Amino acid sequence: MSFGFESTAAEVLQGVDLAGKRAVVTGGASGIGVETARALAGAGAEVTLAVRDTEAGDRVAADLVASTGNKQILVAPLDLADQGSVRAFAAVWEGPLHILVNNAGVMASPLARTAQGWEMQFATNHLGHFALAAGLLPALRAAGGARVVAVSSSAHLRSPVVFDDIHFERREYDPWLAYGQSKTANVLFAVEADRRWAGDGIRVNALNPGGIRTNLQRYVDVDELVRTATAANGGVPIRWKTPEQGAATSALLAASPLAGGVGGRYYDDCREAEPNRPGTRTGVAAYALDPEAAARLWDVSLADLQITL
Repeated sequence: MSFGFESTAAEVLQGVDLAGKRAVVTGGASGIGVETARALAGAGAEVTLAVRDTEAGDRVAADLVASTGNKQILVAPLDLADQGSVRAFAAVWEGPLHILVNNAGVMASPLARTAQGWEMQFATNHLGHFALAAGLLPALRAAGGARVVAVSSSAHLRSPVVFDDIHFERREYDPWLAYGQSKTANVLFAVEADRRWAGDGIRVNALNPGGIRTNLQRYVDVDELVRTATAANGGVPIRWKTPEQGAATSALLAASPLAGGVGGRYYDDCREAEPNRPGTRTGVAAYALDPEAAARLWDVSLADLQITL
């Protein structure tokens, strides 16, 4: 069976049995995170919603229990911009972890920095998720066949990782370039993590969920977003997805047999993306799949986080 733009997460996982499997979805209390969690729970997995706002998480968990009949919905605090919070989340995790969906993110926000001086979008979207996956690595290995999913974006086409000034210390801050760089980093993480961890049975992939109207756009003028995205796509307007459709590719990479044995790839509309063609907002940029850039980002991330793997 093939899936595409209009497929939903529930459709992608129809007939998939995840009983006995355990999943973590970051940002699982809003947007496509909710629908990714709902699909995994509907297939029988234990799902932990890793969220900043645990009260919102509790409300979503109650809704997921009611809609799926699965009572194995847990809520745990996680602030990806706070390395102490990331370490605490990983430290209390016990037992195997079969699915990690790095879904949370911040988009095109005003300039802000973490306590370490890191630019907030890169710190949240990439470094936070990198540290989380690193902290949960023993649990992923213990699963005997785990999947890690990095939710990227077509916005990765806006910028490669600018290694000479990742954190906008010298260049003028541009919220969209910062967002695009962080989304490229998500893909590069998948490339290098899969290279390193596939031998442990851990497969890692990245994806573009598509255009979905969610609170991810709280810093964005949506009309302006539509205009700029349309211009960047050769005049072709955005096709919006529902949250259920936006979660479909995440669900496929997290648990579908169709993605079994696949790693280090970038998916779009439930299939591996084609190379980007200049003048369009579709496909994947060559720089996002560059193994040398992926290895360099890995080393930079380890140095920033002061961890070893």
